[in-house]
Amino acid sequence: MNNGLIALSPLVVFMVLYLVTSMIAGDFYKVPITVAFMLSSVYAISIFRQQPLKQRIETFSRGAGNSQMMLMIWIFVLAGAFASAAKAMGSIDSTVNLTLALLPSNMILAGLFIAACFISVSVGTSVGTIVALTPIAAGISSTTGASTELLVAVIVGGSFFGDNLSFISDTTIAATQTQQCKMSDKFRVNSMLVVPAAVIVLITYLFIGKDISSPQHIPEVSYMKVIPYLVVLLAAVLGMNVMAVLTLGIVLTGIIGIVAGAYDMFGWFGAMGEGIIGMGELIIITMMAGGMLELIKEAGGIDYLVDKMTHRISGKRGAELSIGALVSLVDVCTANNTVAILTVGGLVKRIGDRFGVDNRKCASILDTFSCVAQSLIPYGAQLLMASGLAYINPVGIMPYLYYPIVLGILAVIFIILRLPRKYS
Repeated sequence: MNNGLIALSPLVVFMVLYLVTSMIAGDFYKVPITVAFMLSSVYAISIFRQQPLKQRIETFSRGAGNSQMMLMIWIFVLAGAFASAAKAMGSIDSTVNLTLALLPSNMILAGLFIAACFISVSVGTSVGTIVALTPIAAGISSTTGASTELLVAVIVGGSFFGDNLSFISDTTIAATQTQQCKMSDKFRVNSMLVVPAAVIVLITYLFIGKDISSPQHIPEVSYMKVIPYLVVLLAAVLGMNVMAVLTLGIVLTGIIGIVAGAYDMFGWFGAMGEGIIGMGELIIITMMAGGMLELIKEAGGIDYLVDKMTHRISGKRGAELSIGALVSLVDVCTANNTVAILTVGGLVKRIGDRFGVDNRKCASILDTFSCVAQSLIPYGAQLLMASGLAYINPVGIMPYLYYPIVLGILAVIFIILRLPRKYS
């Protein structure tokens, strides 16, 4: 078997162990995702025999503990502590009641989607938006009886709107820097694609959400308990670092919760501890995914993908489709859209220059397809975070991710039809 295919085989083993087995069983809770990652990680360490076993384990550990993985883990820890402390003091219930009171009846889905789009554009990060809004979506689900997976998917989809479009998004910065174009130019190209996708999905939410109504009797809102979430949302919109936002939220839950008599200091500590422990599975998954993907990269799996995706390109349309497929596949292998863009960015620039593809469109394709791929993998940080905060399976969210699916379909159609004309 080709060495490149062998290098990618741990990812195939994971997919078979988790997705295929779960589909055969008809239950995505039958096979714990942690077990699937553990077995595929053991398989990855065992097959890459070019290095001594000790060195392979060191490579795995380096990937599991690299700076980006550790940053995600610290965000998981803080998010778990904040969400649990806020829930224990009644902040989530009060925020949900306020949201239900403010949103027009039968517009809960559309309202949440607009809120997620606005916040993600302002914040520039999908993870920050998911952290801020997922507990609210889960609370609304329990209050209205609507599907938790659907409501959480609305937030995840809206969060990628800004991740793809915002000027301060790391994917936007990476895409424009690697393709040597201005952010404003990339924004204009991107907006011609993402705005129609968002409008289509918004109309869809208006239609399918007409039967999801606010309860007739909404409990009285305790506005003081809403303050932690309002401050977190405002701080995120103002561009504060997500870890600083969560730390501020945790401090506020302590102060307000103790003043309101929801708990004492030890109760606050206990709530935070429960939240951190609740994130344990996500932390384990993140580390094992990082280690396994580092082994794949070290063994040449990423280089193999790049080579196979570029050796038969012909014409602008083929070049653009190859760029989209290339960054998508690398994202699937790295579970990080920014890393995927940085990994293939230099090669994409050469492909674009060789076949005359506009740099601005190259940047748009890079960013768009990486975000679409990232939003549809169950082991990506965004779905893991959303599922962890809502206490659901990440795979259960995937069928309801209308915005990423529509965006991906439109992106392919735009390439085939040579749209937008000005940049094609």
